[in-house]
Amino acid sequence: MNQEIKIEDLEKVYVDLPNHWAVGGESMWAKPLENNLYEIHNTPFYSYGLNYLDIVKVDSSDETKKPLVLEVLKASGHLTIRIIFNKEINKNSQLPILDELKNLKIDFERVNDNYVALDIEPSGDYDAVLKRLTELQQDEILEYETCESHVANSFDDTPEEN
Repeated sequence: MNQEIKIEDLEKVYVDLPNHWAVGGESMWAKPLENNLYEIHNTPFYSYGLNYLDIVKVDSSDETKKPLVLEVLKASGHLTIRIIFNKEINKNSQLPILDELKNLKIDFERVNDNYVALDIEPSGDYDAVLKRLTELQQDEILEYETCESHVANSFDDTPEEN
């Protein structure tokens, strides 16, 4: 992402997502700090209420597993939005849109050709990003979701009702 850091300085942490519509959990890169604290170093693709450079507390008591993210201790001010481009919009057609959004102080990471996670810097214009994404959604170019917490004390999606 934006900050200069070597991959060998990072470790994987894990977020449990048993209610998520697409996955059961997510691993992400994080910089170990001290006392079971880590700094997140990629944009979450599935977790809610978790953002780039947030400082998180983990449970690392099971050495056979990745440290489990428990809570955000310090929010970085970064915000996450995820977009899914219409399947007819290829990567080359997506680039001008993503470049336009970069002017609003965003960076992005891809899951695949159509699924992209946006990281909005603290000095970015969140409202302008939402306005532009809403226009693109109305034009059926993409769909998007904001990524604030859905469930208190969890990074998971809302459980489905039976």
